[in-house]
Amino acid sequence: MADLPDNKIVIGRFAPSPTGPLHLGSLVAALGSYLIAKKAGGLWLLRMEDLDLPRVIPGIADDMLATLEKLGFRWDGEVLYQSRRIEYYRAAAEQLQQRGLAYACGCTRSEIAQIASAPHEDGLVYPGLCRDGLAPEKVERALRVKVYDEVISFDDGIMGRYSQHLTASCGDFVIHRADGPYAYHLAVVVDDAASGVNQVVRGSDLLASTPRQIYLQRIFNLPTPSYFHLPLVTGPDGAKLSKRDNAVSIAAGRDLEREGGRLLFAALRFLGQLPPPELQDAAATEVLEWGVDHLDVSAIPRTPAPFIYP
Repeated sequence: MADLPDNKIVIGRFAPSPTGPLHLGSLVAALGSYLIAKKAGGLWLLRMEDLDLPRVIPGIADDMLATLEKLGFRWDGEVLYQSRRIEYYRAAAEQLQQRGLAYACGCTRSEIAQIASAPHEDGLVYPGLCRDGLAPEKVERALRVKVYDEVISFDDGIMGRYSQHLTASCGDFVIHRADGPYAYHLAVVVDDAASGVNQVVRGSDLLASTPRQIYLQRIFNLPTPSYFHLPLVTGPDGAKLSKRDNAVSIAAGRDLEREGGRLLFAALRFLGQLPPPELQDAAATEVLEWGVDHLDVSAIPRTPAPFIYP
């Protein structure tokens, strides 16, 4: 790839999955990542996390790019597509195996459920059944990374200090399934490092997965970015908005070229910012410029909330 900028330059990114149109939660993540990177005078990259091909909807990636452009967003460099980078994830996984840090696992979910002591945010805690070798009667179902008795801690730019004991919270975790794509944790670590990303801004639903990514960064001897986890947008029932709910699509029933500024104005307020009332009817690019100039990261709330659109 091309030479990366000096590592003193902030390099942020927005990385949506093209499994459905951009929704209001995606808008908040895009805006937050853009503002925090640009406030620091940095670059803002765009990556399509399209590894899970069966769930990817044809044409959605292009639709996302067009939507972002209508809202005034401009990214630096070319868009990165994870589906075109499988060889890099494979090489990383093989390196871990060669170093004895990853192993084949033949356990089914039901087998794990029978022995696992407790669930965690992403599922059951793996009890290490295949850690010492695959039993003769088992076939490889996944590749797992070995974790050890340590606590991973980091200071999130919004949520504050966060710690996780990997052995107790998840155990040896999957980085590749035999019948599926490479895992999110492995792919984002490889891609962020390759792109020089040193600032990660995303939704707080990914806060609990961050220690696993930091663990992978350490065993690959890669730098750890600064992290900022934004509050989630909730629906009327208080649950996180989902792409499965077509009503939350940004473009649904809206003329983005006419309403984009108003939508970004509402997103700024969701992020705890106080744009002047007269900005509500401004062009999207003007709203973005105000956001970069006046961003106060300390005002971004930590708790999820509904998105109030005037």
